[in-house]
Amino acid sequence: MINFPEPDDKRCLQLLEESRPYLESLSNEMKINYVQPDYFQKIVIPLSVYLLSLPEREKPYFIGLNGGQGSGKTTLSDFVQVVLSKASNKSVTGFSIDDIYKTREERKKQSKEIHPLCKVRGVPGTHDVRMGLEVLDSLCNATKETLTPIPSFSKPLDRHKPKEDWKVFQGKPDYIFFDAWCAGVRPISEENWKPPMNALEKEEDPDGIWSKWSNKELEGDYQDLFGRFDFLLMIKVPGIEYVYESRWLQEQTLAKTIKDPKLKDKIMTKEQVYRFVMHYERLTHYILEEMPALSDIVLQRDEEFNFSIIKTP
Repeated sequence: MINFPEPDDKRCLQLLEESRPYLESLSNEMKINYVQPDYFQKIVIPLSVYLLSLPEREKPYFIGLNGGQGSGKTTLSDFVQVVLSKASNKSVTGFSIDDIYKTREERKKQSKEIHPLCKVRGVPGTHDVRMGLEVLDSLCNATKETLTPIPSFSKPLDRHKPKEDWKVFQGKPDYIFFDAWCAGVRPISEENWKPPMNALEKEEDPDGIWSKWSNKELEGDYQDLFGRFDFLLMIKVPGIEYVYESRWLQEQTLAKTIKDPKLKDKIMTKEQVYRFVMHYERLTHYILEEMPALSDIVLQRDEEFNFSIIKTP
């Protein structure tokens, strides 16, 4: 058994010093100013050391990260990847469930055939999971010469970026990271189905047609993808209200990184963000209750973005 390292472990302190320039550079690039001073030492570095301690093998390690909108899972994934690649010379890549959305046209078609809410991206049923599985297969079966395009989606434009702008990964990585707000989640049992949970469901889906459709979608390709995880990490927030606030903070941060005036006009207002998060609320409640027991590593996060590790393998 590989023990999960303490932040003051000699290996952690050494890797922290080696990684600090890369971590600070990435923080500045992403315009992140809300992480706590000890975030790197207590969270990012121990996770990185643990992954580096795993036995070498031919097959890449596939790591899933679960957490509500704005919880910090993508940021954590990016920081760990930079430690592994820049400071530890490992071959690493990753992508997000946000990068494999179905096209706007596909979702529009679903909205006509199933329910109008199907056109809103985000919930299970609005992703091209086959695309994700194809990327994963290409990476896992790669030779040194294999080139794997990594999908990239523009949220403000609500479409994939041109394929010529996608990053291309060469060869087979040591680690593959995949972050998704619903990573590892199983369908909710309809025996325990609850009535409309917020204003959106009451007004636009009172009979549960859309929410039950989305829940049913989790049974298919999503389980194929989630079933390939070697490790599942969850970022647990105290409650749904923190997801609303965190998603609003995420939108504000996105606004800082966008330079194109036309894209800035597509940034959501606070009211729009809160309405948007209502699409996720039903499954988010279920995730907060069920996923800690199903995850290998659980981080707890409070409203001030203080993180602590509360479960390890």
